[in-house]
Amino acid sequence: MRSEVMQQVRQLTINADQAGQRIDNYLLALLKGVPRSRIYRLLRKGEVRVNKGRIRPEYRLLEDDVVRVPPIRVAEREAVAPGRSLRKMLANNILFEDKTCLVLNKPAGIAVHGGSGINLGVIEALRAMRPEELRLELVHRLDRDTSGCLLVARNRASLRDLQAQMRERTIGKRYLALVKGQWPKDLREVNAPLRKHTLQSGERMVRADKAGKRALTRFKIVEYFDNATLIEATLDTGRTHQIRVHCQLAGHPLAGDPKYGDDVFNQILKTQGLKRLFLHACELEFRLAAREEIVKAQAPLPDDLQYLLSQLT
Repeated sequence: MRSEVMQQVRQLTINADQAGQRIDNYLLALLKGVPRSRIYRLLRKGEVRVNKGRIRPEYRLLEDDVVRVPPIRVAEREAVAPGRSLRKMLANNILFEDKTCLVLNKPAGIAVHGGSGINLGVIEALRAMRPEELRLELVHRLDRDTSGCLLVARNRASLRDLQAQMRERTIGKRYLALVKGQWPKDLREVNAPLRKHTLQSGERMVRADKAGKRALTRFKIVEYFDNATLIEATLDTGRTHQIRVHCQLAGHPLAGDPKYGDDVFNQILKTQGLKRLFLHACELEFRLAAREEIVKAQAPLPDDLQYLLSQLT
């Protein structure tokens, strides 16, 4: 069930724990129930201001900034508790954990956060499982159908440090993907800027565009099959749908990709057992600031994807 609450104008002062995060992410967490598109419209129209001035969505908050939040109707959703099977699945898939962060081997088919018709995502489930932890936050995101390593911060200081590592491109992210056809041995990277587009239907697509953001993916061949190649993709940048679009640009779309893939290729693999996107975040390497230690978390290829490969050999 939903109820609507009309918020009043608020002047909120940013404390040290909140500093460092982007204004759009701050508002998404603050105005739970407000669609993402509405948040960006508030910023675009200047209804949200910082220190009485207009700001862009990527503005990073500073300690003692004063944020003006306008009156807005917030649709409050009744909290959805994760079921026993989801709790067990998440608890059994923690690859690494210390007092600052954790790495989860995210199963395919589960969104990383709620929204757009999804009441419960990984982060909401983790928060429900750990009510004593008030600062659990996603460091990055994975598509709903992508499985593998997902990094979650357990406090604001850790979030700031890990996001800084993301911006500085010192976090290593490695993926396994199955693509159509025989990947060329000399194709070791795709360097093409990407830009998000919203279609008339409301669907979000990402396309190569000179006016887009820099995007670089490095590739390595793992194994050839008759009509497909298992490749390793390493992200130099972390754009939305980056691997999927870069593989499409290379002429070798990902198996099971309904948005950028090849329908005939997907249908053939479906008869062999593939039920989702063949993309798995197999490794995540980052630095623990507290101990100056390098962590390398690895997630084995899930059984469903292993089974498909056995059908191809």
